[in-house]
Amino acid sequence: MNGILNINKATGMTSHDVVAKIRWLLKEKRVGHAGTLDPAASGVLPICVGQATRVAEYLSESGKAYLATILFGTVTDTYDAEGTILRTSNTADLPLKSVEEALEHFLGPQMQVPPRYSAIKLQGQPAYKRMRSGEDITLQPRPIVIYALQVTEWNPPFVTLAIECGKGTYIRSLAYDLGEYLGCGASLHSLVRTRSGPFHLAESITLDQLADALSSLHSLLYPADKALEQYPALTLDAATVESVRHGNAFRDPRDASMRQANDVARVYSDDGYFLAIAEWDPAQETWKPKKVFMW
Repeated sequence: MNGILNINKATGMTSHDVVAKIRWLLKEKRVGHAGTLDPAASGVLPICVGQATRVAEYLSESGKAYLATILFGTVTDTYDAEGTILRTSNTADLPLKSVEEALEHFLGPQMQVPPRYSAIKLQGQPAYKRMRSGEDITLQPRPIVIYALQVTEWNPPFVTLAIECGKGTYIRSLAYDLGEYLGCGASLHSLVRTRSGPFHLAESITLDQLADALSSLHSLLYPADKALEQYPALTLDAATVESVRHGNAFRDPRDASMRQANDVARVYSDDGYFLAIAEWDPAQETWKPKKVFMW
């Protein structure tokens, strides 16, 4: 059993809870998620099954989209509604125009400090565990990219934003930083992930729906290369395919321009068989198979 499930995670569950449930449902040990989703959040959580677990790292690198509702005037230690309130302020005079102008400040490449209550590991231990044990920790800012921020609903002191962003972006930190920028403080009230890479909320299924459809499971599994759509495809002749199966590097003169623009590619045989993930070696001017698949 190999493929990717587009799961709509319910609130209250950890990403690991979802993986454990699917392992039990499918009686399959090789199950993993691609991109953690906080317990308080819901929405798209791609689950890789079987050999498709080998593409999870590439799916985690892809862009995400969210629908986030932010509460102005309330700051919590976790930056969301699950935390302890640290301070409040009056936001009666906060106009939508000020919020929209502030959002422009958060577009594009930037450095973001993750929440201290997060799964980021410090010396092998998740930051949130060290915080809960009473430590006062400091996390370093990380590079992120926010591609789009659009107000979809304004119901003061709440604003709902449609967000498109790159890997590693914490929406809780965005909510906190937005509140600090405006001077009134803010926290994340609710969060729905509407897209993870090529997987969209509209096509997702719940765990209950998965349990009810086990007899037709293969119709719900996306092929592993679905996770790699952001990378170009290389199609090889039969002789080169056989060489790649043995892990050998190869050249493909039909794709000279691709060599310069991309360092990762999907590799296929002439009959459309997904064969491997290859990385470009500029020193040797060859593609080197990083992962070869034997379906």
